Amino acid sequence: MRTNRDNSLLLVIDIQRKLAPHVAGHEQLIRRTEALLDAAGLFGIPKLLTEHCPAQISTVIEPLRSRFAAGQIFEKTCFGAADHRQFVALVRQQGRARIVITGMEAHVCVMQTALGLREHGFDVVVVADAVGSREARQADRELALRRMQRAGCVLAGCETVLFEWAGSGTDPQFRTLLSIVKSL
Repeated sequence: MRTNRDNSLLLVIDIQRKLAPHVAGHEQLIRRTEALLDAAGLFGIPKLLTEHCPAQISTVIEPLRSRFAAGQIFEKTCFGAADHRQFVALVRQQGRARIVITGMEAHVCVMQTALGLREHGFDVVVVADAVGSREARQADRELALRRMQRAGCVLAGCETVLFEWAGSGTDPQFRTLLSIVKSL
C-alpha cells in the first residue's frame, strides 16, 4: 500500500495546548506535523484537524490551528473522531481513501480514530514518529501502535510519507520538499 498525493488526506489529531507539553518528544512531534502540513500544502493534499472538548482541554496549539480553515476543524467529544457520523461524512467529502494521521495521544484519540476509520473502510497510515503519548504512557503508546498495525493500519515515518508524496526526484516541487525534510 503506497501513499501518494492523489489518495491522501492529512488528519491532525488533538495537539492541544494543555496536553502537548506533557507528551514525550512533543517538540519533534509538532515539527514533524508542521512538515507534513507544509508538504500537504505543496502537493494540494486536503487536511483536517480535530480538537477534543476544547472548552475543557483547550484548542490546538498555534501555529498549527491557524493553518486550518474553520470548515477543516472538527470539535469532538468522543475519543475516536470516527464515532461522530458528521466527522466520517466530512472525511468522505474530501474524496480520499488514505488517511495519514499525526497527533496525540497515540493510545487514546489517535488509536480510536484510526481503528474507527478502518471500520468505515478507509486505509489508514499512522505517522509513527509524529504520534505521541505522555511520558508515563510510553508502554501504552507502543501497544497502541502494534494494535493499530494488527488492525490493518500502516505505520510509517514522517520522512517516508514526505518522499512518497513527492514520488520522484524529478517532481517540480522536489527541491522545496528537500528543504522541508531538512527542517526535521
